[in-house]
Amino acid sequence: MLKVGITGGIGSGKSVVCRVFHTLGIPVFNADDTARYLMENDPALMQSVRDLLGDDVYAHGKLDRTRVSSLIFQEPEKLRMLNALVHPATIRYANEWFAHQRSPYVVKEAAIFFESGSYKEMDVMIGVFAPVELRIERAVKRNTVSREKILSIIAQQMNEDEKMKRCDHVIINDDFTAILPQVLALNERLLSMSVN
Repeated sequence: MLKVGITGGIGSGKSVVCRVFHTLGIPVFNADDTARYLMENDPALMQSVRDLLGDDVYAHGKLDRTRVSSLIFQEPEKLRMLNALVHPATIRYANEWFAHQRSPYVVKEAAIFFESGSYKEMDVMIGVFAPVELRIERAVKRNTVSREKILSIIAQQMNEDEKMKRCDHVIINDDFTAILPQVLALNERLLSMSVN
């Protein structure tokens, strides 16, 4: 079974592309959603997060994302340490998920494949590219946060051009280029790769 990674910066449209793959019957694993789930459901990980950021990041078993965000963006080293806790747990969960799939290929969606090193576990990497101003506009609208907050997130992610250069394929999601034909073409290619 072929493992396909889909990546791109905030607001690039990774989730839109993954929904198309899902509609085609391809199983899709969302690393960000899984990380959020594990941070509220994996007792060992929850304790590690408390040890790092303090007990007040949880209220009634739910993670206070606003509090976490304010802590990690004030201290980038804490973001690195938090990622070092969450990524291994998410990767373990993903590997269990992969083991239960029976599709010619599967898709894993994550923003920081290259930064975390988890791209090494994928057979094919697909980047989703959108111009930075469009990404900011989308992210501000979707997350109802300030432009400055989105810019700070972008500043902490790998340079988008560098990320796309590292991918085997790039899907353009600029609101002008149709996504569906790009995904359909990639689906055919991935299906043919998976039988070889």
